[in-house]
Amino acid sequence: MTASARAGAAPAIPAVHAVQPIPPAQAVPPAPTAERYTVPGLERGLRLLAEFSRREPVLGAPELARRLGLPRSAVFRLLVTLESLGFVERQPDGRSFKLGVAVLRLGFEYLAAQGLVELGRPLLERLRDDSGYAASLAVRDGRDVVYLHRVASHSPFASSVTVGTRLPVHATVLGHVLIGDLSLAEVRALYPEAQLPQASANTPRDAQALFDSAQTTRTRGWVLAEAFFEPHICTVAAPVRGAQGQIVAALGLTVHGAQIPADQHARLVAQVRGAALQLSTLLNFHEAVAPSDPPRAVASLIVPTAPTAPTAPTAPTAPTASPRRTARAKP
Repeated sequence: MTASARAGAAPAIPAVHAVQPIPPAQAVPPAPTAERYTVPGLERGLRLLAEFSRREPVLGAPELARRLGLPRSAVFRLLVTLESLGFVERQPDGRSFKLGVAVLRLGFEYLAAQGLVELGRPLLERLRDDSGYAASLAVRDGRDVVYLHRVASHSPFASSVTVGTRLPVHATVLGHVLIGDLSLAEVRALYPEAQLPQASANTPRDAQALFDSAQTTRTRGWVLAEAFFEPHICTVAAPVRGAQGQIVAALGLTVHGAQIPADQHARLVAQVRGAALQLSTLLNFHEAVAPSDPPRAVASLIVPTAPTAPTAPTAPTAPTASPRRTARAKP
């Protein structure tokens, strides 16, 4: 009896014949979808790494298995593999893990590959020196603002915002700058919920309000907001645009205090817009942009710290022969 005839033996591999001609174009099946090229094991490993955070730096296999919906044995194999590559480190108890140095190395390699950081670093340092305030450069990652680079001020105040810090797009000034190019449909797709999480009295209530705020900032070209996200933090920011005119980053100053001194408004806006335009030019953005607005317009474009209550109506007054011009209304 031959080997192929034995019970349970694998069938013989058929001989390879001449290559068949390529079928006509109309007979070629459509291109496969991205799901066909997804590697499940790699996807699970990356999802596992994403579970670690600043709030939860140490996690164990049982908790990770619960979150990922995977068997503990599968999660343990993933952890052992990632540990051998340096992406996670086992804790002294032998059961829990934290992110390893390899993750940090990848992060630094990512930052080094971003021309934004290399081009923006000297501009941020100069902006910090000229203004006296901390300067930052951030990009958008989905619903998060991610800080790519930050130059601390010379003041003794220590900020919790560092490179890699993530803050919510919808609740921050830099976030509103970064979504200036999105349409209303895109904003609604990003925020499908009926009401957005509220971080302060200034946080937009829904996608429509968020879109309106972002469009106001986009049209203006800059924003000066006092205590918008945190009660004692003010921000002056402007968009950085790429070669095609798209918003690629947000550049801003952070001023500690409930308000920015009024006599600094025009100067800070001009400095931030100038730095953002310089960085945009280095990224081959060539559209002419005014360096600043007239100082008299700055005060009327400040984002208020909170909605104000309506004032009581007053009795009408008789018109004068030479009426004065009315002040511009705040947006």
